[in-house]
Amino acid sequence: MNQSGVAVWFTGLSGAGKTTITKAVAEKLRAQECKIEVLDGDIVRENLTKGLGFSKADRDENIRRIGFVAHLLTRNGVIVLVSAISPYREIREEIKNKIGDFVEVYVNAPLKVCEERDVKGLYKRARSGEIKNFTGIDDPYEPPLNPTVECRTDLEELDESVSNVLKKLKELGYIDEVANVQLVE
Repeated sequence: MNQSGVAVWFTGLSGAGKTTITKAVAEKLRAQECKIEVLDGDIVRENLTKGLGFSKADRDENIRRIGFVAHLLTRNGVIVLVSAISPYREIREEIKNKIGDFVEVYVNAPLKVCEERDVKGLYKRARSGEIKNFTGIDDPYEPPLNPTVECRTDLEELDESVSNVLKKLKELGYIDEVANVQLVE
């Protein structure tokens, strides 16, 4: 199979559903035998960017490093699914311009919904002052102005979000078909 590489960049608040959608899209693409790699922000922070904090400079460096790896993979024909808060618009644009083949997916859920979904208790800790520079609480999240795809996870089911991403990848010529594969819950 001749496959074009692309970075599919899922951005949004903590708890918006980035990882959930990314895993489901990965499952469907694997079922179609696509070459894919998943770069999850939490896992990358444990390995590639360990030691970086949460200042704006450190967050930008974190995204640059993820973007560098994504660029290497995409230019070698891999579909890279990146799931990272990536709160600042300017750095996302920088990475988009560097990679070129870039699909920005805004995983959009209101802050209140994200806080209700917060199984790790991060928002509660941020609101109490225990965690500083937490995106959406005391550090800004700059939503994309013109995302390629927007997933409103407070209004749509997972299958609908996944379908919207896959349809856009097909429309842009990155995949041949949108397989009807049941998601494993």
